[in-house]
Parts: sequence; structure tokens; C-alpha cells
Amino acid sequence: MRAMTTTTTVDARLYFPRPEDLASEEVRGLSSIARGLVGSEILKIAAEIRDLKGSGRTVCNLTVGDFSPSEFRIPPELERGINDALASGATNYPPADGLPELRNEVVRLYERELGLAYPIESVLIAGGARPIIFAAYMTLVQPGEKVLYPTPSWNNNHYTFLTGGVPVEIPTSAETNFLPTAEMIAPLIDGVRLICINTPLNPTGTVLARGEIEKIAQLVVDENRRRAERGDRSLFILWDHIYWMLTFGDVRHYTPPEVVPEAAAWTVIVDGISKAFAATGLRVGWCAAPPWIAFRMRDILGHVGAWAPKPEQVATARLLADSEAVDRARRRMTKEAKRRLDLLHDGFQAMKREGLPVDSIPPQGAIYLSARFDLFGRLAGETPIESNDQIRELLLDEAGFAVVPFQAFGLQREDGWMRLSVGAASPEEIVAGLGRVRQVLNRLR
Repeated sequence: MRAMTTTTTVDARLYFPRPEDLASEEVRGLSSIARGLVGSEILKIAAEIRDLKGSGRTVCNLTVGDFSPSEFRIPPELERGINDALASGATNYPPADGLPELRNEVVRLYERELGLAYPIESVLIAGGARPIIFAAYMTLVQPGEKVLYPTPSWNNNHYTFLTGGVPVEIPTSAETNFLPTAEMIAPLIDGVRLICINTPLNPTGTVLARGEIEKIAQLVVDENRRRAERGDRSLFILWDHIYWMLTFGDVRHYTPPEVVPEAAAWTVIVDGISKAFAATGLRVGWCAAPPWIAFRMRDILGHVGAWAPKPEQVATARLLADSEAVDRARRRMTKEAKRRLDLLHDGFQAMKREGLPVDSIPPQGAIYLSARFDLFGRLAGETPIESNDQIRELLLDEAGFAVVPFQAFGLQREDGWMRLSVGAASPEEIVAGLGRVRQVLNRLR
């Protein structure tokens, strides 16, 4: 039977508000959350880069925390597993908490690689790490409760806003590798419901040391003992370690339950395949949490349908079960990420030795480098440089070198620090981009 058709076409644009009416329409038609939420600063910059490249400009794109498949391919075992799952008809709904075989493989992965033994009830699968983080916020934070996180950090300000939390920000600096310390957290902990920590850290690529993790975890355990005596609500750690497989040299990643086992009762671990396996578009994430928290997170995500696609879940379970394939993928990812990060760091350090106003922190983990361009007071054309965004625009316009200021991650200081992400850039593009940056910096002497 042919579908019924109409003889006329309705042009919906004729019925939309006029641009000059949008301000009042927003007030009348949108919720306070929709009106107050700030869009992604990184995605705005990324759109600018796309426009420039579309116009034919040469740009070394070090902005988005994503991977170019031409530079970082997903493991072949994962690709074959998805195709096999599709061919076998795995296209219906998965269970709300994830396929049991995948949840079991996450349990085995953590015991094998991290020495952590979780029950399957602790593991919840979702469509990437973002829904897991959102569900953790929604499960643990009531409107008006405090959420503590360092700046710079990724998206904690937005999730706090979405859940009606009260932000307690800890501005960090290069002196602590832009990571929080227990000494910074302790004076602010009163009334805090959730401490959010990401290590290796986006945006800086730095890794929290074992000793500091132990101090923070013990701080939380001690605080919860006091709260239990008073009958107060517990304090939790949201431990985002999506980059934990990507650490370099002697740097080692740890979790709170590894160093303070009692902290397991108060820790929600966030993880997934997006970064370790260059699988950002496949959308498979998970948590390891106390079961009673994971259950509630499952129910929240069930109402929004934030499940990972079933073929990807089947394939991820097969990949994680193959320890040799996981190890091969990890070695390849680490090698290629470090190769690019070393090119950037070594290039900046060479410029620094030449007396140019640039510095960087040695690569420790993830796919990011922290670099500082101290150009304040110099002239960009006729205009004195006074902000990080002016530095970003200068590097983009004159060197085709695209970076993201730490302001995009909540840090307000204008001090020249930028995030450089290497997942979408080739070594050749990085070398060429560094050459153009050197020319610009020399002109600004």
C-alpha cells in the first residue's frame, strides 16, 4: 500500500518566531534549565576550525578530545565483533543495565588489571561515559547540595547546574600539575555531597599520584564516619578514570579503593572504551559502584533510554575477554599518543631554550598536553594581548595552530595555559604546526 500524501506542503518556517521576537519567546517558552545552560565552549571552537579548514586553510587541529580514524583506528577485534553481532541479528533492546556478558567482562578486567573485585551488580553499562556521569549526579546530588571539583576540569560545572547543585570550585595551578590535593579539599569539605576527580586529567594530561589519592580517599572515609555519627548524608567520590589505560613511562594510575579499600563504599568509578580504544563514536561506557547506587543509576538512565547499542556491547565483551587484544590495543594507543605529545613537548621546550615565551608540562597520561604561551602585553597587530582567548585566536589566525584555553574548563585566570589534544593530528601536522608557531613567537619578540 502506498503512503498517503498531501497535495500541499506546509512551510514550518513561516510559523516560527521572528528573530527579533526570540528573546521574549525564550522567556515564555523555555525552561530555566534550558535558558541557563551554557553550551560547550570546546564545540564552539571546533566549529570555527571546521569553517577554516572548509575554506582551504591549513590547520593543525589540537582542540577536540576525539580521534581521527586515519590516525587512531579502533582495534580490529572490536570492528569484527560489531560486524559479527550485526550479522547475527543483535539489533534489539539490550537489558537496561547492560548485557550480562559485558558486565562480567568489566568485573574480570578490573580484577585482572586493577586488583579490584566487584560483584556484577556494581556494573552498569550505558551509552558512553557521559550518561554514567549524569546518572551519578542525578542519583547522589539533591538541589542545593554542594559539589566540589577542581578547575580546570571537564564539564563538572555543567552537570552541577543540571542537577541544581552548588558548585565548590578549587582553582589549581601548574605547581600541583593542575590537580587537587587533600590539603586543598579538607577546608571545603563541610556539607559537600560529591567530590569529582578525573585522572589522568582532561584537559591537562596530568596524573594524580598514589600518595595524594590515598590522602583524599582517607579524608572521605573519615568524613563519612563523622557524618554517620551525626546522621548526615554521606560524601561520595565520582572517580572519572576514562583515560586510565593511557599513562606514560613510570607514571601509574590508581583508584581510591586500591589504596584505601574502605573507600569502595563511597566511590563511583566512571569508565568506558572511548579513549583507551579510540572508540568515541561507539558509545559504550560503564560504572563500578556500590550496587545500591548502580541500581538507581540504572533506573534513571532507563527512563531516557541511554543504553549502549547491543552490537557494540557484544563486541566490547569479546574484546575485554581477550586480554592479549586489550594489551595490544593499549600498547599501540599509548605509543601513538605519547609520540605526538612528545613532539609537542620537545618542540616547546626547544623554543623555551631559545628564549621564546612558551612552556609545557611533560606528558603523563591521556591524549593532552598542557602548554603555556606567555604573550601578555605583546601586540597582536595594534592590540595588546590581555586574554587567553586573544592568544588562542592569534595562534589560530597566524599559525594555523588550534588549541583550547583552560577557560573552557572553568579556570578563570588569564595566564596563557592551553589544552592541546593529539587524537586528530598526525605527527607531520604537529611538526609543521610547531614550525609556524615558532615563526609567530619570533615575530612577537
